[in-house]
Amino acid sequence: MNVKTKLSDCLRPLMLGALFLSTAASAAVQSIDKVVAIVDNDVVMQSQLDQRVHEVQQTIAKRGSAVPPASVLEQQVLERLIVENLQLQIGERSGIRITDEELNQAVGTIAQRNNMSVEQFRAALTRDGLSYDDAREQIRREMVISRVRQRRVAERIQVSEQEVKNFLASDLGKMQLSEEFHLANILIPTPESANSDAIQNAAKQADAIYQQLKQGADFGQLAIAKSASETALEGGDMGWRKAAQLPPPFDRLLSTMPVGDVTQPMRTPGGFIILKVLEKRGGQTQMRDEVHVRHILVKPSPIRDEAKTKALAESLYSRIEAGEDFGELAKSYSEDPGSALNGGDLNWIDPNALVPEFREVMAKTPQGQLSRPFQTQYGWHVLEVLGRRATDSTSQAREQQAMTVLRNRKYDEELQTWLRQIRDEAYVEIKLPGADQAAQ
Repeated sequence: MNVKTKLSDCLRPLMLGALFLSTAASAAVQSIDKVVAIVDNDVVMQSQLDQRVHEVQQTIAKRGSAVPPASVLEQQVLERLIVENLQLQIGERSGIRITDEELNQAVGTIAQRNNMSVEQFRAALTRDGLSYDDAREQIRREMVISRVRQRRVAERIQVSEQEVKNFLASDLGKMQLSEEFHLANILIPTPESANSDAIQNAAKQADAIYQQLKQGADFGQLAIAKSASETALEGGDMGWRKAAQLPPPFDRLLSTMPVGDVTQPMRTPGGFIILKVLEKRGGQTQMRDEVHVRHILVKPSPIRDEAKTKALAESLYSRIEAGEDFGELAKSYSEDPGSALNGGDLNWIDPNALVPEFREVMAKTPQGQLSRPFQTQYGWHVLEVLGRRATDSTSQAREQQAMTVLRNRKYDEELQTWLRQIRDEAYVEIKLPGADQAAQ
């Protein structure tokens, strides 16, 4: 349906100040640029590493945390760049391309999240000494990686109705759908074929970190310096998770923990993990506001410019006001294929599923009345509000939450396995001074 909007869940949000080197800073490192890693058919350059380390340092500083020296960050950042490079090479081989239109739309979405226009966003980056072109390139890279992961990982994940029913009926499902947790983690890894000495050393390292945390050490700083988790450079921040997405015994332990507390190190297949509860939120009965609305959409075209399109919308508005039937005019003129044959009827709809301009006009239009013609990204609309109601969507929401939990759990597991696989199968030669050299 044309008035609905959906942002890709895979694209990670890049907030204002997501921190790119200025042109001057980039130029400063060009004279000493060199290869720091060979990655299959590509390389990672010193300038890329320096730039990303700089970004991470600025991100940490903006959080108000102490910024570790570059030498502490370099190996973590280099490993992330290697894995990103591999995914970009897969995207290149797969023919994944981001068009200028798609990139502009993504930039616009990011600006909107920061309550700015694109021009304001560009000006803000300039004021901060950040490069708009570098920002666009980083967004493009993340969009490519997102699509690679969608094709290679997300599209393979299936959750059946029976799995959802089983989860909802389980004690764990009932418990976890009532509460979720904002978590951070520190992972001390153990190789798959680790011997007892390696496991014991990892356990000692994890316990030493736990003791530092109990004595007041900063969790984010220790995660950046010590963790092998993919979220290490974000201070270990994992975002919001259901306990069902986590390995036992964390699934039941977290409900009893106060916000701010950390778990003792626990053994998992990947190593020893420590979790911190940053926030909690519960799931009570969920009421959802819905609006019964119908609309007529007319779009500009090569034979009808913007002015003529607006004039047509005004004409249709006047004809309805004069007594002509809304539904018949929608069937004849509306260019929304999802609703035109139904007389423009969108049925009962959640306002949050609509683009902002449509949602705002709908909110201001009294029940039983017609809106003046207005414009969205899709064209010109006239709408009529037929009714409003509050619906108990708890059951539906719980099913959707269960589906999301199960998909996320499978996705997280599959993604980590896939990332390890492409890393293990790649030829990687690290040339960073002081780092262990690895090649396959």
